[in-house]
Amino acid sequence: MTVGTEWLIDAEGCNANALRDLSVLKAVVSQVVEDLGLKTLGEANWHNFDGEGGITGLIMLTESHLACHTYPENRTATFNLYCCRSRPEWDWEGRLKELLGAENVKIQKIVRGSTEALAAA
Repeated sequence: MTVGTEWLIDAEGCNANALRDLSVLKAVVSQVVEDLGLKTLGEANWHNFDGEGGITGLIMLTESHLACHTYPENRTATFNLYCCRSRPEWDWEGRLKELLGAENVKIQKIVRGSTEALAAA
């Protein structure tokens, strides 16, 4: 039995200014939510770090959560999407290249909660 799917995304070589721009990151997560038909619970929680620091955000979903962390000093953004219901694949690579100027996008997909994994625990 599968209880969910988790996507871990690393976007490297991004535009450092985009990674400091809250409006850009809100646009990215809004696109994910809209394109996948996800449902948010309350307001997203965002934090801008001082100076040249990045941004972290967490969006609670009825399906679970979507998190974002940016590291402008390394030109890197990371995303974590966990859904307890089946969802189509989102074009992380194409969209993050377009929206953040990412040069390289690495995606890991993990199926969670198989009965074999639970029995081994």
